[in-house]
Amino acid sequence: MDIRKVKKLIELLEESNISEIEIQEGEESVRISRHPNGVTWQPQPMPQYAQPAAPAATPSAHAPAADAEPQDASFRGEAVNSPMVGTFYRSPAPGAKAFVEVGDTVKKGDTVCIVEAMKMMNQIEADRDGVVEAILVEDGEPVEFDQPMIVLA
Repeated sequence: MDIRKVKKLIELLEESNISEIEIQEGEESVRISRHPNGVTWQPQPMPQYAQPAAPAATPSAHAPAADAEPQDASFRGEAVNSPMVGTFYRSPAPGAKAFVEVGDTVKKGDTVCIVEAMKMMNQIEADRDGVVEAILVEDGEPVEFDQPMIVLA
């Protein structure tokens, strides 16, 4: 493979949010990765949950809206919400140290978690300075768009 093509691939990787690319031309192939020591992220299998039996519907004039998110009054901070539908990961790789733990101080721009969407690992950054008050999602759990994941006080 021509070295100019490899250099161009490296430039494209640096300019994008892609963490790894592999190209094959005939019998030649090249893999370029941002991961040190060749350590790559391997998504964990999603847990299978049994569907709970639906309770009998009881009409109520004061029932909350079905799409309203319950707010836990014990948290005084603001949540870092998921910018997309995907899978929540607390660490950069399986077995690696988590980005943040409850009680950690974070600065605006610090990575607090990863949301995997369509095999792309998207680093989620703190949108403000604060202290991690709570982590609302378990590692490997699916998250919805705008779902609170981490509370910063």
